[in-house]
Amino acid sequence: MGIRKVSKIITGRYTIDGAGVKLFRLFSNSEAHLLDPFLLLDSFGSDNPSDYIAGFPWHPHRGIETVTYMINGKVEHGDSLGNKGVIKSGEIQWMTAGSGIIHQEMPKETPERSIGFQLWVNLPAKEKMCHPTYRGITADEIKETKIGDATAKVVCGKVNGVTGPVHGLFVEAEYLDITLPAGKKMAHKTNPSFNVFAFVYEGAALFGNEKTPVKQGQVALFSEGESVSVITKDSPAKFLLISGKPLREPIAWGGPIVMNTEGELAHAFEELQLGTFIKHKKK
Repeated sequence: MGIRKVSKIITGRYTIDGAGVKLFRLFSNSEAHLLDPFLLLDSFGSDNPSDYIAGFPWHPHRGIETVTYMINGKVEHGDSLGNKGVIKSGEIQWMTAGSGIIHQEMPKETPERSIGFQLWVNLPAKEKMCHPTYRGITADEIKETKIGDATAKVVCGKVNGVTGPVHGLFVEAEYLDITLPAGKKMAHKTNPSFNVFAFVYEGAALFGNEKTPVKQGQVALFSEGESVSVITKDSPAKFLLISGKPLREPIAWGGPIVMNTEGELAHAFEELQLGTFIKHKKK
């Protein structure tokens, strides 16, 4: 099977979410069938606090897991399980919404550029109504390893004996934050059965022997294969390299809730209106 080729390049687009937060959405429901088991990837943050300070007040989720990774900045959070705290630079919030959770995420003003990412991971049908859980992960828990000329922070998965702190997802996945200096290269073995994508959040890089670079703000989807190769030219690149085992299950999606059938989705919103959405309350 060899090296994976770039099968599609997606350029992110700006959108408004929450109480008026300006987001850069890399992919969502229109592309989710190509990225199974991943549903959505947002990049958020700005030099201008007015772009993000309104935050994401109390809102529900069901049927998914979210992985929020702050590169720089602070986000206060709280949820219906009683969890609360602050996600700081280099830290991760990993939440399994399961049967239902209501939470809020409120970015705080920072003098430097605020930047972070949120990835939605689908839950398999048998786990859609599992007990919701939350875990906060510190920057010290995220270890680094070398892949060729690159330095990789291992968020999820195991690389060169380094295991990422996000290790209880209901799907098999790997999540790497990679820095590759200018004029360097790397090759990384991937599970042949996984769907794989890369999001370049700084600089540009050539993937899979392609001649056209994938630039900042773009996502590269890869074809089948056994490895991903990357080369930089005159400038360094920073990118997320994420892969996961597809669920191949139907998706019924309504805003913050993702189920398998339209009936399940309608029932979830009915419970939200009736006040019976939350199955597990504060500790």
